[in-house]
Amino acid sequence: MRGIRNPGRVVGLWYLLLVFAGPLRLIYIPNKLFVEGNASATASNIAAHESLFRLGMLSEVLGAVVLIFLTLAFYRLFKDVDEYLAVLLVITGGIMPAIFTLLHVAIDGTALAVARGDAGFSAFGQSQRDAFVLLFLRFNHYEVVSAEILWGVWLFPMGVLTYKSGFLPRFIGVWLIINGAAYVVLCLTGILFPAYQDKVFLYAQPALFAELAIMLWLLIKGANPRASQHARPGAFLAG
Repeated sequence: MRGIRNPGRVVGLWYLLLVFAGPLRLIYIPNKLFVEGNASATASNIAAHESLFRLGMLSEVLGAVVLIFLTLAFYRLFKDVDEYLAVLLVITGGIMPAIFTLLHVAIDGTALAVARGDAGFSAFGQSQRDAFVLLFLRFNHYEVVSAEILWGVWLFPMGVLTYKSGFLPRFIGVWLIINGAAYVVLCLTGILFPAYQDKVFLYAQPALFAELAIMLWLLIKGANPRASQHARPGAFLAG
């Protein structure tokens, strides 16, 4: 019960749920079902593995909900450090990405309906339906690329809040800001120089582990701003 009452561990638990929800649709399903440059094979794989594809959609819906509760838990943790930055974190890290994620689900549902040849799409030939599936998936790809700007921007207030907090390690705060900058660079690369996005992602890996670091710290060590404030009177005023 004591761990659950600790605001830092609550954040860590929500973060852990997000880690479980995210990779299925973003990593596993594309690697298993999507065939680069082959619309027919990709559409066939989606239709043949409908349950897996729908499970990916469900994981995104749950991920959108988790995002909102995660950022609200962050707000509770950081509101006494800087309420403006804590609100900014909720908007850029919770509300806006959740909307993007739900849009992603809607597009996936349309791609699945086309791949299955549901009523309303029978007027199109198979090659046309395959091309539409690829179009929707490409739409989703660029939707993810554009969302990376938010994945980065929300880490700036989180990094500053972590640095100023007094109850979390400052080096993690700096690391989070670098992580945010890496996501912004990935977004810009995906839009302006898409051929280099995979290479930039590879080089950015050390920076991208900052979120894992703060999640593990909060899960293991926790964080209690009130206890910290009582232990160090005037700590928040000093920042």
